[in-house]
Amino acid sequence: MRRKGRHEEHENLERWLVSYADFITLLFAFFVVMYSISSVNEGKYKVLSETLNTAFSTTTKQPGYIERSADPIQLGTITQSVDGAELPIAPDTRPSSPDVVDTGGGGSAGDDKAQLQGVADRIERELAPYIQDDLIQLKRHESWIEVEMKSGLLFPSGRADLSVEVTPMLEKLSDIFKSVKNTIQVEGHTDNKPINTREFPSNWELSAARAASVVHQLMRNGIEPHRMAAIGYGEHHPMQSNDTEEGRYRNRRVTIKLQSKSADKTSAVVTPTPPAAPR
Repeated sequence: MRRKGRHEEHENLERWLVSYADFITLLFAFFVVMYSISSVNEGKYKVLSETLNTAFSTTTKQPGYIERSADPIQLGTITQSVDGAELPIAPDTRPSSPDVVDTGGGGSAGDDKAQLQGVADRIERELAPYIQDDLIQLKRHESWIEVEMKSGLLFPSGRADLSVEVTPMLEKLSDIFKSVKNTIQVEGHTDNKPINTREFPSNWELSAARAASVVHQLMRNGIEPHRMAAIGYGEHHPMQSNDTEEGRYRNRRVTIKLQSKSADKTSAVVTPTPPAAPR
């Protein structure tokens, strides 16, 4: 009897495709999960951000909390929160002057004047060489002290640019003025010789620019800007007659006036408007 031969099974050479497909599927799922984790929900993020801002910017009213009107011109209503109820209280009608700072002498007029004279004594000691050369004059008053500087010391003729030589002197003055909080008024003066340039159509502009140059230098030296005012008087406040060269020399000057607290009645001084330049 003839024996039938055994049939050999065919070997599948493409089984690796199944494993490869499974690997690709898992890799795709992995990147989908990673993307979903890294993606930020902008809507939820915005809601969370606004909630935190509201929570931290809102002031919780505690018992005894006083709320004042934000309008600085009108007094407004002042209320006090007591056990959750808003009760009106009488406003403080005492006059306040935030621009006038206590000079540290106890608040009395006598202490203020004494401190002002102490500043004058220090100026005389530290600027003695300039005073002896008649480049600076110190004037005293019970309500103010005034440092008068000749324009020839500060500026070239017809200019408002400070000379380099005057910088050490203004630095010494600034160090002295830092010891007090009084207001400082810088005034520019000229003689009656007319000036008509593109930069300075008249003596008004020249005197105001010179006063402003001194103010800027004092500010660079550390003096607070809110304490100072720059004023230009032109030739209209002469000390002597302009008929002589000596008189004109005396009239060309810049003065720095340190006012006492009692004399400081206004917070600002308006510079006069210069007249139209002659054509």
